[in-house]
Amino acid sequence: MQRHAAERRGRLDVVRLLRLQGVVTLVLTGIGALVSGSGGALSALLGGLAGLIPSLYFAWRIGSVRGGKRARRFVLTLYRAEAGKFGLTVALLAMVFVAAPPSNPIFFFVAYVAVLFTHWLAPWFKRGRPAPESR
Repeated sequence: MQRHAAERRGRLDVVRLLRLQGVVTLVLTGIGALVSGSGGALSALLGGLAGLIPSLYFAWRIGSVRGGKRARRFVLTLYRAEAGKFGLTVALLAMVFVAAPPSNPIFFFVAYVAVLFTHWLAPWFKRGRPAPESR
């Protein structure tokens, strides 16, 4: 019973992170629209999606395999998912700059980097954080 609760909590954390990335993308798209009009909004949206779509792919690939006795399979899937995420990121960035170059590259890169930073800042947004230990 304990193991299933931990798996569910892990899935909820991943869903929460992906939602946070989507919210960051939408907020920066709105800021881009206010500051620079539709060109800035489109640039921010493309930058956010270039970071969000590979994260969705990674979560989908990792979510299909469970740990436990099949640890080797899980690690192999982890490496494949990370390689696929990297390849998808490179393809999306190339596609954006070839097919529809952003009219405002600053908004594009700010949104892209902000979506990537949500991974690093995710522990701050986690619910039920333990209180700091006192010595």
